[in-house]
Amino acid sequence: MTILLFLAVLFVLILVHEWGHFIVAKKTGMRVDEFGIGFPPKLFGIKKGETEYTINLLPIGGFVKIFGEDATDAAHAAKSGEAVSRSFTAKSKWAQTAVLLAGVTMNVFFAWLLFVAVFMIGSPTAVEEEQHSENARLVITNVVPESPASEAGIPVGAEVIGFGQTAEVRPTPSSFRELTATTQEPIAFVYEASGEIRTAQIMPVSGIIEGEPDRQAVGLELTFVETVRKSVPDALVEASALTYKSLLAITVGLWGLLADIVMLDADLSQVAGPVGIVGLVGDAAQFGFTSLLMFTAVISLNLAVINLLPFPALDGGRLLFVAIEAIIRRPIDPVWVARLNTLGFILLMALMVAVTYSDISKLI
Repeated sequence: MTILLFLAVLFVLILVHEWGHFIVAKKTGMRVDEFGIGFPPKLFGIKKGETEYTINLLPIGGFVKIFGEDATDAAHAAKSGEAVSRSFTAKSKWAQTAVLLAGVTMNVFFAWLLFVAVFMIGSPTAVEEEQHSENARLVITNVVPESPASEAGIPVGAEVIGFGQTAEVRPTPSSFRELTATTQEPIAFVYEASGEIRTAQIMPVSGIIEGEPDRQAVGLELTFVETVRKSVPDALVEASALTYKSLLAITVGLWGLLADIVMLDADLSQVAGPVGIVGLVGDAAQFGFTSLLMFTAVISLNLAVINLLPFPALDGGRLLFVAIEAIIRRPIDPVWVARLNTLGFILLMALMVAVTYSDISKLI
């Protein structure tokens, strides 16, 4: 189920990004030959008008094939007598820039829409123990790896029903911490996960709390969570602020990672690739539909920032080529553009393989 959720999220984000390129290319008079989800080889396609819509085997991206976007294609078309007025390279630099920016713009706009929806539907929000209402749920927000709670199979996102020798009427984080720090017997822990009431016997141990080696714990963090809904005006404002803050944080973090990669000091264990994101999607889904929407919005913003990097094979790299051509007032040699894009794609695939290897290593 988690893998299906991941593929659904990936499909939607790719669709949104490529639709941005597609619609702006159409509006600026360019000919779009193919709209593809996934990378070839092609599984199947449907042609409507001049555009073929395809589903491809490798579900790691998508593409919009615009006539003449590859300068060598435009040159070949001109030699064969085919009209090039609707090609990518025949349009103005402003039109080319608009098409290249449309994908990331749609990712940002889509993330903003998801944030608005989350705030209006009601997002799970952590509240202080002293301020929680009767409607608040006591939720497991973290499970320490290799702890008694982890070994008992207690999942993140589960709702706490009760614990102790007898289930408490109103369990709280403080009463749980006090119990685990003092008891010398296993704790009966009752929780709800995936619609089922479950019970686990967990024995507190020492040495798993950083900085407090003598304190007993089971490896769980509990937090009161309430659903907070916003009015439409407040949701619009909150979503705008969150989109800006998230974009800023993602940009700073990504450039820091790239600097570490250049200095050969990058810690890929802190980066999630496709395998890691599958697990994160599952964790987000455990907290509910709005949490999954929030996570999807964050991934959409990450895609936007990554695609704007001035690196060959990414939208940012292609924007860089357009900017250089605008400055020097002549096209860059298409052979070199193709070579750089191929090199960029190879490097990106190598980075993806490295991150995926790191993901699998963490799982093992």
